[in-house]
Amino acid sequence: MKPKREPARNNQQTYFVSFQTAQRTPLFRHERWLLLLLNVMERHKTEFLLHDYAVMPDHVHLLITPAAALERCPQLIKGGFSFQAKRQLEWNGPVWQEGFSDHRIRDAHDFEEHLRYIAGNIAALPEVLRIQPGRHGRTSSFELAPSPQRLKPLLHIDIGGGTEVPPLQNKNAGPIGEQNGL
Repeated sequence: MKPKREPARNNQQTYFVSFQTAQRTPLFRHERWLLLLLNVMERHKTEFLLHDYAVMPDHVHLLITPAAALERCPQLIKGGFSFQAKRQLEWNGPVWQEGFSDHRIRDAHDFEEHLRYIAGNIAALPEVLRIQPGRHGRTSSFELAPSPQRLKPLLHIDIGGGTEVPPLQNKNAGPIGEQNGL
């Protein structure tokens, strides 16, 4: 049984999010579908920081830091795209599978692994799809957000030794009163 999703409300966390087309239909192999999705993502860019993304023929990967609830980001993209596909592309069928998957990014190493995963997905595409502009965050006109500062590892500075601390008790002195001259 899948664990219940914890509510994420403006917690400044970064997530790797994926969602798929209905029946894994390869809608995004067509450039006009891809451009429409990018347009919807651009329209909602105030809702999240976009660190990287990949639009595969039948699914989408996002590396995002939501401005509000995590659930709102895929909802806006998927809902906005479905609405526009029906209007502009005259699509009458379902567009998306229900739901999405997410992984909270834990540290800088995890962030880098997911950047490599996104790039690897794009590299695995046939060249005709891989070279389409905008399919990958690094080849798009989107201004991608940098790595979140809180994920960067802390600098380890060695100052050449520990701090000197006076001993708790002087072994050579007598009782406490004698040490203080009492």
